[in-house]
Amino acid sequence: MTLIADLRARVAGWIAPVQAGPLLPNETDSNNTETGMLATPENSLKYMYSVFWVDPAVRQAILDIREMDRLDGRVKRIHARIAKDAIKGGLVFTQPKGNAALRRLWNDYARRLQLGNPVKLKSDARGMAMEGNLPLQWVLDGSANVVSGVRMPADTLIPNVDKNGRFKDVRRAYVQMDTVTGVELAAFPLWQLTLARFDPDSFDDMGALGRPFLDASRTTWRKLRMTEEDLVIRRRQRAPLRMAHILENPPDGFLEAYRKANEQDMQSINTDFYIKGKGDVRAIQGDANLDQIADVVHLLDTFFAGGPLPKGLMGYTDGMARDILEDLKRDYYDEIDLVQDTQAFAYQSGFELDLLLRGINPDPGEFTIKFAERRTETPNQTTDRALKWAALGMPKGLIFEELGFNADEIRERLIEEAKAGNPYPNPNAIGPAPAMPDVKVTPGNAPKGESATNIGNPTRLSEHWAE
Repeated sequence: MTLIADLRARVAGWIAPVQAGPLLPNETDSNNTETGMLATPENSLKYMYSVFWVDPAVRQAILDIREMDRLDGRVKRIHARIAKDAIKGGLVFTQPKGNAALRRLWNDYARRLQLGNPVKLKSDARGMAMEGNLPLQWVLDGSANVVSGVRMPADTLIPNVDKNGRFKDVRRAYVQMDTVTGVELAAFPLWQLTLARFDPDSFDDMGALGRPFLDASRTTWRKLRMTEEDLVIRRRQRAPLRMAHILENPPDGFLEAYRKANEQDMQSINTDFYIKGKGDVRAIQGDANLDQIADVVHLLDTFFAGGPLPKGLMGYTDGMARDILEDLKRDYYDEIDLVQDTQAFAYQSGFELDLLLRGINPDPGEFTIKFAERRTETPNQTTDRALKWAALGMPKGLIFEELGFNADEIRERLIEEAKAGNPYPNPNAIGPAPAMPDVKVTPGNAPKGESATNIGNPTRLSEHWAE
């Protein structure tokens, strides 16, 4: 081998091959072994017509839910309750290993997108509950920074997919249509619009949009409204007091004269009747058995059975045991957990895009964005579990994150408190070394099957937090 050839071989070995960039969520690599049909035959046929108009079934469902939310206070309260419970505590940025630079970038990102504003978070959560989708458009400034996450109306978006449910072109992943004129308003590449779908027909089918929470309860709601209106009309028609005037063997012409005498003034209510001879005035009451009509109760139970919120949490507590309500609440909190994870994933996608535009490609497990308070457990249950983990020697940062706190902020505050009370602070220690805890767990010695935990530990949970 010549010297030049040897030099070229060495240089070729020094230069690492160029690696492809990371794929965006829901983006598929063209060089793979995927085969077969992903979408259902019905959806495949529907995607052929989606180039002309938005999905009529999705749009009609969203319009119906919006009408229900405007007309019925129960539906409005369901959506408001879901949104309020989902955003409780706000977003928390967690890291297994502390990275101050990454945290500063997250703080700037959250400030620009107003993710610390509960009104913004509630609006997004309520929109996802009503539309079943959370489409967020990432708006960039002149320096290629993500400065806003604008929620788009889901009923105007058309996924640009083929009959297999895959994007035809990720540069035109979603198209927004003007539903009045039928004109295309905008086309969004996949990086510019993140669509978080709630309960789609198939997650792998990119053309299958999410479904609202009360999508399948629309028919029951119409029957319930109709029955309630019928009851009001029935009560109104039968409310006036009716009088039956019974006269035994009246002479000729007496009945007609009696009727005219009692109906001569229709504007006033007759309370006194004067009868010569045998006669009787009997009152016919209105329908006094309306409270026994079970149609409304059946439809009300059916409506709430198909919704996420238990009927007992909406004020209908007749005949409901407390234990049953507790089980229903846990099921509802599981639904809230899924809403929180879906919404937080959308915000995390925007933050990852912001990092990529800055030339930063963090590892998947380097940070996590989630909502602070998980509503699956009660505060006592969460604290009980955290104390047990502390007694077992679990990492303190992980315990504070499970409690819903920002571990880095807690750590910084503990350091400041330690420095404030010590004129000669040690920068490498927060507190004295902990002693071995004395843990006593009594199973079943607490309400609802929880364990009573007694930890005799002379040190605090925050002490001896290693630098």
